[in-house]
This record gives sequence, structure tokens and C-alpha cells, in this order.
Amino acid sequence: MSETTEPGPGVDRDVDVVMLAYGDEPYLDEAMSAVVASAGVRAHLTLVDNGTTRGDLDELCARTGATLLRPGRNLGFTGGVNRGLAEGRSPYVALVNSDAIVAPDALARLVAVAADPAVGIASGDVRLADDPQTMNSAGNPLHVLGLSWAGGLGEPATSHSEPGDVASASGAGLVLRREVWHLLRGFPEEFFAYQEDLELSWRTWQAGMRVRYVPDAVVVHYYAFGRHASKMYLLERNRLLFVLTTYGARTLALLALPLLAFELAMLVVATAQGWGRQKLRGWWWVLRHAAWVRSRRRWVQQQRAVPDRDLVQLWVTRFDPAVLPLPPGAGILQSALAGYWRAVRPLL
Repeated sequence: MSETTEPGPGVDRDVDVVMLAYGDEPYLDEAMSAVVASAGVRAHLTLVDNGTTRGDLDELCARTGATLLRPGRNLGFTGGVNRGLAEGRSPYVALVNSDAIVAPDALARLVAVAADPAVGIASGDVRLADDPQTMNSAGNPLHVLGLSWAGGLGEPATSHSEPGDVASASGAGLVLRREVWHLLRGFPEEFFAYQEDLELSWRTWQAGMRVRYVPDAVVVHYYAFGRHASKMYLLERNRLLFVLTTYGARTLALLALPLLAFELAMLVVATAQGWGRQKLRGWWWVLRHAAWVRSRRRWVQQQRAVPDRDLVQLWVTRFDPAVLPLPPGAGILQSALAGYWRAVRPLL
């Protein structure tokens, strides 16, 4: 696929952008101003108040021309985005974090790529705000056991200058056609937060469309990855929901033993790090909502057009120690997993 940097003739330049506000939001003014100042597109911004402590949202929206939605409770990232995008009618939709600043041409470049019918999601070149020559995410990898992380984190932006397919887009800055958003039915609101961009991206691949990293669509992100207990609960619970609903039956059967072993290992790690109860709470949520998991799985598997065997080349078998610190001896286990996967992969 050839990359273009501006929407071509006949491409409607209207794009609905949703942004969420929660907590003190110190970068919200800058993030909103950057969106509405975008060149090459008509950006229609919707701000969803998910429980911000700021008292100036009405003034801020009046100044930027944004639409303000106040659902009255925290809908999470998934519910907030779904609610915000339900308001618009533009042919393109975009997600931009409230701590992410889009370059003037970033949305136009993402729209140009998302206009290709073969593409489902166009993912931005997300860089660290405190060092814009360093990557935050060049698209996110997907580990065979369902983990995902910021791809290229800490690496020079110059080493990620080529466009390409990625397993998952970064939710900090992405664009897709509204028809694709409707086809995929947006985010599963049960996820609440975390892993939702991975889940949407993987279903995009399963639907027969590509997820593309766009290196000239620059977004700078005030990124900070915390590991508090409530976040780890959602990350681990949603990883399980992702695996249980999107992986094919044969894939799950082949990976059953490694997945079970990894769950036990994660419980040990979680207990040592002080969030063991949250790990158990995630298991309990899945058990209590087994009917939803089965229903969701049936729907996801019915919608897919591409089998796992045609997609697993996008998976990786090794964790990135820069973003996922590993205990001593983990390298041996990773090598064993990689060997196991090489052995069973032909059975897909």
C-alpha cells in the first residue's frame, strides 16, 4: 500500500474526534487546542466529562468549539469513547488522549491512510512529550499469551520512520472510517479501560482489514505508566477477556497449557508485588460473567473473516523487558515458550 500524506481527491475531510476528561487533566487545554487547529481536515471535537475535577470545561469548550457531554458518571475509556462517537456523523472518527498533542497535519495524514478500503485503523507516531525525538509507541505488539505494550518505547523516532502493519494501534492517537467503527460495534464497554485498543485492532485484522502505523502522523504524549493495583486488575482481567473472546478454538486448545502456567506465574508475581487480590478479583469477574464471555465470544467468532493461522505472524513470543520487567530466570521460560509455539503453530 502506498502512503499518502494528505487526503486525496474525493476524500471527505470531516473527522469526529473524541477526547475524555478525568481527574485534574493538566494538558487538556493544549490537547483540545491542537485538535481544533488541525490542518487538512475539519475536526469536530467532542469532550466527554468522565469525572474531571476541573471547573472550566464549559469555558474551554466554548473557546475551542468543542461539544461537551456530561454523562454524570465515569463511563471508563470504552464507554466514554462509545458515547462520544455516537454523537457525530463524520465519515472518519478519531481518538486522541487528553494528554496527547497532535501535530497540525497528524489527523490529515491518518485520514489519508484510513481512507484506503484495505485499512481498518491508522495509528499515529506517538512520541514522548518530554523528548519528542523518542518513541512512546510505533504501534503495539501482541504477545502470543495476550499481553501488549507500547511498541518501540524509548527508541529513537528515526528508527521508526517507515510505515507498516502493526498488531495493534495506540489509542493515544488513531483514525478509522466510521463505517469500520460501526462494523466492529466500537469498544466492549465491559473492558472499562485498558486493552480496548488491542481488542479493537485485533478484530479489525480478523475482519480482513489492516492496522497501519503512520510515521509522519506525529502525536506527542505526556506518557506515564503507573502500576497501581486497580490498573493491574484491569490490565490482567482484560487480557483474559481478550484471549477468551478473540482467539479461535484451536488456538486456545494449543495454548491452554502455556496460558494456565502463565496465569499461575502472574499470580505469584502479583502477590509479590502487592496486587495478588486484584489478580484473583479478575478471575472472579470472569467466572461471574461467564455468560457474557460466552455470548461475546460467539459474536466475535461469527464476525471474523480471517482465521488465526493467517494472522499469527503478527504475534511475538518474547516480552520487551523495557516495558515489562521480568523476574530472574524468565529468559529460559521465554525460550521454552518460543520453542513450544514453533512446534504447535503448524497445527493451526
